Amino acid sequence: MQAPLPEPEPLTTLIEALRRLPGVGLRSARRMAYHLMQHDLTAADQLSRALASAVKDLRHCTRCNGFAEEEVCATCANPKRDGSVLCVVETPADQNMIESSHGYRGLYYVLMGRLAPLEGVGPQELRFDRLVKRASDGVVREVILATNFTAEGETTAHYLSELLRAQGLSVSRLARGVPAGSELEYVDAGTIAWALMERRST
Repeated sequence: MQAPLPEPEPLTTLIEALRRLPGVGLRSARRMAYHLMQHDLTAADQLSRALASAVKDLRHCTRCNGFAEEEVCATCANPKRDGSVLCVVETPADQNMIESSHGYRGLYYVLMGRLAPLEGVGPQELRFDRLVKRASDGVVREVILATNFTAEGETTAHYLSELLRAQGLSVSRLARGVPAGSELEYVDAGTIAWALMERRST
């Protein structure tokens, strides 16, 4: 059986980079790379420039820790938002899903992850001290824990509940309208809106 032809180094590097995306294996990455380089060089160039721009220009908002171009993101700077309620989510994608429900007018804090001790992700890695400082600004009255209903998300919510209650804050959790084991990014907006309205104290 004839061995496959060696791929040029730039192509191998592109395939390996694409493999870093969630849910993308070697075959899918190779298919994407060949498609871009064979059929759509314009899209390949656009993707390259967009990634370079995002890496260069995006930063973390100093208030919510989400992605922003400025020091403070547009959501945190919006005077129409209710500053007394702070919703804690795992990722910017989760924040976007809650926003799309049109049922929440408070502010956010994005953890950029969840507790996963086996992977070496603990409170220090997620900078829980920043969240406590943000929630203890004297304006926030309630913190909604909107972490995912996975084992890691539940562990994170429990840990944060204890931490925030010790600061005298009211802490609630999304209602179980969000299916157990699910991730907010993949839950429909109506279900999220209902879970927000039916949130419970932890």
